[in-house]
Amino acid sequence: MSDREELVRFGVSFPAQLIGQFDSFIEEQGYQNRSEAIRDLARKALLEPTRLKGDEFVAGTIVVVYDHHVRELPVVLMDIQHDYHHDIVSNMHVHLNHDQCLEVIVVRGRMASLRGLHERIQIQKGVSYAELSVTFAEPHGKAPGGNGHHHGDAHTHSHSDRAHRSE
Repeated sequence: MSDREELVRFGVSFPAQLIGQFDSFIEEQGYQNRSEAIRDLARKALLEPTRLKGDEFVAGTIVVVYDHHVRELPVVLMDIQHDYHHDIVSNMHVHLNHDQCLEVIVVRGRMASLRGLHERIQIQKGVSYAELSVTFAEPHGKAPGGNGHHHGDAHTHSHSDRAHRSE
């Protein structure tokens, strides 16, 4: 939170049992007070993919767990990702066990397109888990405080439409 943001105070009523559970939760998470925890929960709720407009520019991940023994599923998933290559920044493939693979797909683009990618993945037979998680982002080349791409530290790397790493 910026030092310049105006704070607005309001009252919240909780049932005694719920506030006890909430206080335990915020202590476990390391929050200093209830206000910090409530602010984070509000931010998270506002970033739920189902409530964002399709034209909003976001960045995030799609986490997928699937059975790689399901006929053609790895090839189908790769083909789907190629259909969305402009939205995919990178992915990581991990073998969880003999049967299951986990992929983390880093995405950046319009919410509508990322929803489409997520939906196409999650409906595939053999996909046991697929979750899209996003945050707001600036479109490519529109970094805050400048006209170009800047991370704020001195390093170089190449940007490609898609990087693929597998074992």
